[in-house]
Amino acid sequence: MTGILTRAWWQRATRRLRLERWHLRTRLVLITMALLTLICCTIGGLSYTAMNLFLTQQLDVQLAQAAERADRFGTHTSGSLAGTPDPLNAPGQSAGTLNARVQSGVLSSGGLLRMPDAIRVPLQDSDQTTLLGLTADGVPTDKQLSTGDYRLVAVALSDGSVIITGLPLTAKQTTLNSLVWVMVSVSAGGLVITGLLGAFVIRRSLQPLERLARVATDVAELPLDAGEVALGVRVADADANPTTEVGQVGNALNLMLDNVTTALQARQRSETKVRRFVADASHELRTPLTAIRGYTELLRLTEPLSERGRNSVNRVESQSKRMGKLVEDLLLLARLDEGRPMERSDIDLSVLVAETVADISVTAPDHQWLMNLPDSPVQIRGDAEQLRVVLTNLLGNAAKHTPAGTTVRTGVRLRPNAIVELAVSDDGPGIEPDFQEKIFDRFARADVARTGTTGSTGLGLAITEAIVTRHGGTVSLNSRPGRTSFTVLLPQA
Repeated sequence: MTGILTRAWWQRATRRLRLERWHLRTRLVLITMALLTLICCTIGGLSYTAMNLFLTQQLDVQLAQAAERADRFGTHTSGSLAGTPDPLNAPGQSAGTLNARVQSGVLSSGGLLRMPDAIRVPLQDSDQTTLLGLTADGVPTDKQLSTGDYRLVAVALSDGSVIITGLPLTAKQTTLNSLVWVMVSVSAGGLVITGLLGAFVIRRSLQPLERLARVATDVAELPLDAGEVALGVRVADADANPTTEVGQVGNALNLMLDNVTTALQARQRSETKVRRFVADASHELRTPLTAIRGYTELLRLTEPLSERGRNSVNRVESQSKRMGKLVEDLLLLARLDEGRPMERSDIDLSVLVAETVADISVTAPDHQWLMNLPDSPVQIRGDAEQLRVVLTNLLGNAAKHTPAGTTVRTGVRLRPNAIVELAVSDDGPGIEPDFQEKIFDRFARADVARTGTTGSTGLGLAITEAIVTRHGGTVSLNSRPGRTSFTVLLPQA
């Protein structure tokens, strides 16, 4: 279990650290800082190596000179047999210099001049062991003694003895440490300053991209699905200069917006023509349909008809009424699409619901009609006849597409923020999930989705949505087996 949690934590941490999830300016600053850090480390390493080589060469020259003085001028003054040379007696030896003489594998004399007063001090036993282990090849080498790190050289003389000379590495190491601190301080300060200036410059350089993103966001928030759309949003000329990379993107975005505007205008012209045709056709169809119904009624009253003839006349009248309802729905939709101003007045939604439910209960007595209305009036502002159409469509659908005995509830209540909720629900079999996505489309019919015997034109809910939208509200559906609810939200007067 612990391993699974650790692995999950590591995966989340890895996802958070992915560069592609970071802002572009953050990535640019980090990449710039990383490159500068690499350059500083490279320069620092090369400078350290060069300085170390230079100081080592300089120390080797000093060491060779000290060894030469010890060999040429050193004579015994005290502490050993007369006539035996003592390297520390050589003139010009600086503080910290180490000299020793090895004869027959034994350290015959030796010591070092203590820093900083140049007083002679003897060598420790561990130092003597280190010195005796040196090879007399004249090649300088670094060794650690009891008093610190030394650069030592052992030179074999013609009499078989070996002179060992050493100089401390303290000055060299101090110089290198100072170089490291200077380079680290300068590099750190340079990186901080470069990071701040780089972040400022990169942010200023990316501002055109942010302006392009705001233009694209503004266009994305426009309602482009229907109606007349005016795309007045464009990229500024300063950000649409094709001579720069960002300007090429801005220019391409402007060209795309021009193309979209042209397409939307063409779509609007096409929709206007279709709406005008539907409105004109619906208006013209009402006259012959009225004549058909009139002649059908006249034929029934004036002519003797057989039983079969009366049935045929009744079917003609029924279908003409159905076609008339379709024509009226199409004409209403066309008027709603045209956006004609509607007559607004203060309406008590509770009264309107009570009247509509009473009417529908007479036409569908095999359903149970319940209401849940508040005690106080619920005022909204709108077109009473159009809102009655909304209620009639919702209640008519519940009566038409549910079996006998279904309970239909209609409720009105106030929501926060001055919102009025109108809900029509039933305990019928529900609506198929696939059909719920397109139930508000025009001519959308799925009579098999709910039990019913009478077909429909598929325009009722489309009209309902259009009317509710004209009133500044929304309509939504929530359906599952055993409960279907249409919810209309309208602003309170």
